[in-house]
Amino acid sequence: MLLFEIDLSRLLSVSQFYHFAFMVVSLALLGYGASGTALSIFPSLLQKPIWKSLAWLSLACGFSILGAYLLVNQLPFDSFSIAWDRRQAWILAVHYLALTLPFFFNGLAVGLLLALSPVTAGRTYAANLLGSALGCALALAAPGRLGAEGVVVLSSGLAFLAAVGSLVGGRREAEINDDTQSHSPGFKSRPLSIAWLMTGIGLLFVIADLGLRFIAGGGFEFLELHLSPYKSLSYILQQPGAEVVSQEWNAYSRVDVLSSPAIHAFPGLSYRYLKPLPVQRGLLVDGDDLSPILDADASLQFSEYLPNAIAYKLRPEAKSLVLGGRGGLDIIMALAQGADRVDAVEVNPLIVAAVPVYADPRVKVVISDERSYLRNTPQRYDVIVLSLNSAYHPVRSGAYSLAEDYRYTVEAFEDTLAKLKPEGIFVLTRWLQNPPSEDLRTFALAVEALERQGLDPRERVVAFRGYNTATFLVKTSPFDEMEIRLIQQFAGERAFDLTYLPGISQEETNLYNVLPESVYYQTYQGLLAASPRQSFYRQYPFEVSPPTDDRPFFSHFFTWAQSGQIISELGKTWQPFGGAGYFVILALLILSASLAIVLILLPVFLARRSRPTRDNRSKARHKSPVGYLIYFGLIGLAYMLVEIPLIQKFILFLGHPAYAMAAILFTLLFFSGIGSLLTRKISVKLDLSLLVVLLLAFTILLPYLFKYTLGLSFGLRLLLTVVLLAPIGFLMGIPFPSGIRRLEQGGLSENIPWVWAVNGSASVISAVLAALLALTFGFNWVLRLGALCYFGALLVLVTRSRPQGTGVPPPLTPSPVNGTKDTIPRS
Repeated sequence: MLLFEIDLSRLLSVSQFYHFAFMVVSLALLGYGASGTALSIFPSLLQKPIWKSLAWLSLACGFSILGAYLLVNQLPFDSFSIAWDRRQAWILAVHYLALTLPFFFNGLAVGLLLALSPVTAGRTYAANLLGSALGCALALAAPGRLGAEGVVVLSSGLAFLAAVGSLVGGRREAEINDDTQSHSPGFKSRPLSIAWLMTGIGLLFVIADLGLRFIAGGGFEFLELHLSPYKSLSYILQQPGAEVVSQEWNAYSRVDVLSSPAIHAFPGLSYRYLKPLPVQRGLLVDGDDLSPILDADASLQFSEYLPNAIAYKLRPEAKSLVLGGRGGLDIIMALAQGADRVDAVEVNPLIVAAVPVYADPRVKVVISDERSYLRNTPQRYDVIVLSLNSAYHPVRSGAYSLAEDYRYTVEAFEDTLAKLKPEGIFVLTRWLQNPPSEDLRTFALAVEALERQGLDPRERVVAFRGYNTATFLVKTSPFDEMEIRLIQQFAGERAFDLTYLPGISQEETNLYNVLPESVYYQTYQGLLAASPRQSFYRQYPFEVSPPTDDRPFFSHFFTWAQSGQIISELGKTWQPFGGAGYFVILALLILSASLAIVLILLPVFLARRSRPTRDNRSKARHKSPVGYLIYFGLIGLAYMLVEIPLIQKFILFLGHPAYAMAAILFTLLFFSGIGSLLTRKISVKLDLSLLVVLLLAFTILLPYLFKYTLGLSFGLRLLLTVVLLAPIGFLMGIPFPSGIRRLEQGGLSENIPWVWAVNGSASVISAVLAALLALTFGFNWVLRLGALCYFGALLVLVTRSRPQGTGVPPPLTPSPVNGTKDTIPRS
C-alpha cells in the first residue's frame, strides 16, 4: 500500500495541487482506523476461515485501487469554487471515501492477522512493515518506466498476487486438514471459484496494461491522468495550435514540453522593449509553472531588457552560476551578456534532456540540488543567479503554504553568499505582490543572511521593480558609487523603479510604474529601521519573517490577524477557502479529529448497547483496556509526529521530496520491521526510554550534521541517512507488537481490533497536526512533541505494570471464534 500511497501523492500533486494531495492522502489513512473499528463491532469477521478472508480482502483492495483512481480521475473536483458551489463539497467527500477504501481493506487484512494470532503479532507487524519498505523502493524505480498511472495498475496487481497467495495457501492447508470441516468445504466452494475468476480477470488487466506501457510506451487511454483546469498545462492546451511535444515521468516529477503560439514568458521584461519577441516552447513540471524554452538560433536582443542583466553590466565577462536553470532563460541571458563561463545546476535530468541550451559547450551542467552543490563546490563566482522557476501565484491563495523550499532560507542565502568572489553579486527576481509580501520576505532573507555574518545590509543590498517583478542584488562588500550610478542608469533606461539603494530617498522611487504610495520603499525602510526586527514582523499583516531550514515555508504568509477577513469572504471569492491554505489544514485537523473520535468511540457505544451481564461487568472491572487504548493512541500519534518532520528535514539533505520520502519511509519501515521481529528480546520500557533520548538528541545534532555533510556525494548522504535513522526505526518498531503481546498476556486480546482502530485514527490526527505545527513552530518542535508522546506511552506502562483497570468501559468481547485460534501457526 505504500507504493500506492506515494504514487497517489504524486498523481494528486500533478492533477490538482500540493495541498490537495496532502489532504486526500492524510484522510485516506483513516481507512486503517476504520478497519479496526469494523473488526471491533463486527466480530463475525473473525469467525471465517482466515485464508478465505485474506483472499477476498486482497481482491477488494486490488479492485478498489483501480476503482478509486478511475473515480477520482473521471469525477472532476474544483477546489477554487468550493466556497460557493455545494456540489464540490459532495465531490470532495466522494473522493475521500473512494481513496479510503483500499486502505480500509488492507487494514482489515492486517487487523485480522493481529486479532487472530496476537502471539505472532511481531512477525505479522514485521512482514507488513518490510513489505511497505519494499513499496517505497518501488515508488522510486517504477514511475520512470511505467508513469504514475502505470504504478496505480502495478499496485493493484500486487494486491491480486496477494489474493493468489491466500487462495493457494488456503487450499494447501485444506488439503493437509481434510478432516477439518471448517476448511475443506471452504476451499471447494463456488465462492472460491468466483474469487479465482476475479483474480484472473484482475491480473489479465494488469498484464495487458503494463505490457502496453513496456511495448508501446503507454497504457489504456482511459487511465490517462486528467489535470485541473487551473493548471497551466490545461490552460495552454485550450489555445489554438497548442500541442504536447513530449511528456516524461520520473520518480518525482512529470515534465511536459509544449508548442503553442500563445507562449510568451519573459518574467520582468521592461515594457520599453518594443521589438518582436522570439518564438518559445513551454516547459512545465507537474503540469504547472511554465518556463520558456528558446531555440538555439533565437534573437537575444530582449536580454538587455531583463532585470537580471544588471549583474552582467556590473560584472562583464563574469564567471556565472545559475541555480535551478529550468527552461534555461537565465543561462541564455548570461551567455548573451558575455559571461565567460556558465555553470548550471539543475536537479531534474528530464529537464536537462529537454532543454537545448544545456547542450551548449559553454555551459557546464551539474545535475544536483542547489544546496548540496553550494556546500560541495570549491568554485567562487562573479555572479550567482537564483532563477525564478515558479509562475505567479497570488499570496492569498495559500495553495503553496505547505511546500518546503530550501532555496529560500537564511541558511541558503548564507551558503550562496559564501560562494561569491570578494566583489561578486548574488541576483534573484521574485514576483511582485501588493501589499508587499513575497518581495519583502526576500528582502528580509538578504538582510538576515548578511547580519548573521556581521555585515551591514544597508550598504550591500539593492532592489528595484518592474511591472510585476522585484529584483534584488546582494553583495558581501558595499556597493561603491560607480556601481550605484550604473544601477540608476540601467533602471532609468528600462523604466524600472528603484525600491532600495544605499542612500536612496523616497523622491527617487515610484517614477515609472506609479503606485498611489511608494509602499515598497516604505516597507523596506521600515524593516531596516525596526529594533528589534521581530516587532516589525509581528505587526505586519502577512507572515514575512525570513524562513529557516527548520521552517522552510517561503510561501506561507498566513497570520491570525487575517482570520476575520478570510471568514467574511467565504463564498465571495474564487480562491479556495477564502484564500488561506492554513485554514484548509486547520479544517482538516478538526475533520480528522472528529472522524477519529467517532471511530474510537463507536465500539464503546455499541458495546454498552449490548448490555453485558452482571458477571461480564464484574469481570470488566478487573480487565479494562483504557490504559492500553491511551498507550496505542500515544504511539500512533508519536510515529507520524516523528516520521513527517524527518521526511521534511531530510528533503534538504537528500535534495528532493521524493528521495526524502522514499529513503525515510524505507529506512524507518524496514528497521521497524526488524525491531518487531525482536520484540520478545527487548524490554519495551528500555526501548521507549532510548527512543525519547535519541529523538531529543536529533533536534540538537541534525543541524550541525547537515552543516558539515551536505556537501558529500548523494550516495554517501543516502548511506548516512540510513545509518542515522536505522536505530530510530528499529526502536519505533517495538512498542506496537509489545503492546499487542501485553494485551494477550493480560487476557484482553479481544480488544486488539479496538486498539488497532485507536492507533490508526491517532496516526491520521498526527499526520495533519505535524504539518500544522511545522508551519508555525518548525520541525524540531514537532519532533519534540513526538518524543513527548513516546514518553507518555512509557509512563502508561510504568503506571500499569499489570493489565488491571478501574471499571470504565468494558472490554469489547466478540463472539467466540470457532476453531480460529487453531488455524494460525503460533510460535
